[in-house]
Amino acid sequence: MKAAPIDRLNHAFEAIAEIEMLLDQHSYEQIKKSSLMRAALERFLEIISEASRHFPDPWKAAEPTTPWREIAALGNVIRHAYDGIDFERLWLVANDDLPILKLALLRLQSQSPE
Repeated sequence: MKAAPIDRLNHAFEAIAEIEMLLDQHSYEQIKKSSLMRAALERFLEIISEASRHFPDPWKAAEPTTPWREIAALGNVIRHAYDGIDFERLWLVANDDLPILKLALLRLQSQSPE
């Protein structure tokens, strides 16, 4: 069964919550050294990326400053260039970009008719 856009939005929120918990409970060094924690971070970012690909165009247009293409591209990097992923970049995305994306998604959620 194909997920509805609101379901995809909820998937993104769930992945963001998991990343927030990971960052709250572990340091940069702990996550960097743990292949399991790095894999979790990558997977949750991949879920956010994939979910964003299924948001309707009007949703994306409602948040024009959100870098939708870059969010989608991150998933491609994680899937296809997994052997060259820069942990520092993922750390910055998780700490600096996700809070901004979360606010945009909250605005979309409050405006969504579904």
